Amino acid sequence: MTAGKICYALLCLGLLSSCGFPPPAGYENTPTIRKERTELKDTLLRLLPPAEASLPAAQAEAQWLSDQAYKASADIARLNDTTLPGWLNNILVNGNMQDRGLCWHYQHDMYRELRRRPLQYFRIGCCVRDQAEGSEHNCVYISPAYSAWPHAVILDPWIWCGRLQIMPPGDYSTKRWQDAPHSVESLREIYPVGHKLPFEHWQLVKGRNNKYYGFYTREARESKQLDHMIENIRKSPR
Repeated sequence: MTAGKICYALLCLGLLSSCGFPPPAGYENTPTIRKERTELKDTLLRLLPPAEASLPAAQAEAQWLSDQAYKASADIARLNDTTLPGWLNNILVNGNMQDRGLCWHYQHDMYRELRRRPLQYFRIGCCVRDQAEGSEHNCVYISPAYSAWPHAVILDPWIWCGRLQIMPPGDYSTKRWQDAPHSVESLREIYPVGHKLPFEHWQLVKGRNNKYYGFYTREARESKQLDHMIENIRKSPR
């Protein structure tokens, strides 16, 4: 192995070690992330017409969404106890060595957290990249309340274990990324605007046959993942 390859391997190991575990407590309030939260707020406001973006109510809403997204991203990874970034962690989940941590788990959880207050200037949607392919990836997005996809900012809490990745318009391919209204249809029934369901709540849980069922179904009653969810809720300090 050449010296260059060795250095590259060490760099990859360093990246995995730094992004292979959930963010530590207080991560979302560090100076770096506070700056990123402000940048996300500004990015969201740029989606709006200037006259609307200058309104204090719109600015407050964008700030809440930004703060909530960064906090939820880190908290979701901590609750999932994620140990590897992105696709590597999927191997553990699909092999039943890790309970949760697929990208659509993060998508559902992020949607749940961003639906906790009414929004006047923005709306929350779901999107999918390379649907039905091996590289399929699911995220949530934020767009203006009046605007349709793809005038939106994509939020990806999954790829780096709770360290939120932001993709503003122009940073993603609209040929690969598509709106996913079918995901929203099922999620918004469980998580209506202003809902009070606990952070530890999951819409779908894995049954004994490795298929996913609604938490309220008969099949879910025998799910160890449902037991895990209930235990998380019981132990939650929230």
